[in-house]
Order: sequence, then C-alpha cells, then structure tokens
Amino acid sequence: MLGKYARVRVVNPIGSQSDSGYVFPLNYGIVQGNEKQKAFIMGIDHPVRNFDGRVIAILSDKSAGKYIWIVAPKSTRFIINDIKKHINIEKDFPSYKLECFYESSCGAVVYRDIKGEIRYLLIKNKRSAHWGFPKGHIEQGETKTQTAMREVLEETGLHIKMIDGFECQSKYKIQNKIEKTVSIFVATTNDTTTKIQKEEIEDYIWLTYDRAMSLLKFENDREILTSAHSFLNENNYI
Repeated sequence: MLGKYARVRVVNPIGSQSDSGYVFPLNYGIVQGNEKQKAFIMGIDHPVRNFDGRVIAILSDKSAGKYIWIVAPKSTRFIINDIKKHINIEKDFPSYKLECFYESSCGAVVYRDIKGEIRYLLIKNKRSAHWGFPKGHIEQGETKTQTAMREVLEETGLHIKMIDGFECQSKYKIQNKIEKTVSIFVATTNDTTTKIQKEEIEDYIWLTYDRAMSLLKFENDREILTSAHSFLNENNYI
C-alpha cells in the first residue's frame, strides 16, 4: 500500500455533518474504481469535490472487514501524530486500528570524555542484531530534540546536553512497507553511569571513533557518526 495512488470523490466535505451528528474533520469520500472503499483526505484544509493523491495510512477494523484509507498530496509526509490531530480514533473509531506508512524517529550521537579519551555511545536494541544510536518515535506534542533527549534517557538513563548546529537525517524503508525518517543530533553528558532499559535494550558500549566505526554495520549510521565526529572537531568540542 505504500505510495498507492488514489482518486477520491468527496461526498462529505470538511466541516460537514453526518445524519448521526458526526462532524467530518477532513474531507471524506469514495475511492473511484472501488466504490466500497472510503477515504479521509489529509493536507487539504478546505472543502473539495475531487482529490488525487496517495495512501499514507489505513484505519482498519479487521474483525468486521472494514477499512478506511487516509490519503494525502503526493509531496507530503504525515505520521501517526499528524493524523491523530484531526481524527479522534479512540472516540469516533474505537474498534479501528491506525496503521501509518510513514514513521519519524529522533535520537542522538552521544559522546563523553572517559579518562582523557573521547568515546561514543552505541546501543544494541533487542529487536536488532546490530549496533546503533539511541533513538525512538516522536510522541505527540514533542519537538525533535525533545524526543531525542527523552529516548536517550529512557534507553540509557543518561541526561544529555544537546549541541546546537548539528542534525543528520537518514531515510529507509522497512520491508518495503513503511518509509522511515530518522533525525540524529549530537549531545554530550556528565553522567558516568549508563543504565539500559532492559525491556528494549540488550547492551551498550562506549567506544573511540575508530572502534565505533568498525562496529557499525549500516552505511547510513557510519555516515552519521563521521559527520558528527567532524562537526565536533571543526567546532572545537573535542
């Protein structure tokens, strides 16, 4: 479904009311070519008659065999938090589950001085066999840096200080079903004790730049660490 094209004929414009009193928070209509398929339209804040875009998420009640597509303009990316600003799923669709095809996470390259040597923090998530940086999904109402600080604290017990001026993004697909964007910042800490979140994190390690580079498997992680290390050097942080 990721990126699937959809043309929607709007039958309930944004702000209109159904017979049961439900006020449509978004334009809502019928997918042309599939008259049984209904869809909400994200990214359009005024009433329209027709819409061409792509599917970004699905509201599904699998037990009842009911599905509502959520579509948006081709050039936009919306995550679950964006959708929940408009659709009150718990109140209006309590039997439905929201599956979004776009995810956004934030994390940090964390460094500190250990006995006169700069070392970087790597973690191994229990869902992965590979080393990487602490990171996680953005929660509703958070900025990206707030997410990074919270995730580092939750996963490692470290209170971090963000270093202004650095942000690196990587994008990739998960099983060709979900498009994920990860924003990584740079931070340091005065904490000397690392306490991993045992439910999610298998292990952690503090390594020099060269050793950390040798342990990172994915090229995007290696590029992020290289960029962060260069940034810190060039700006006299290390």
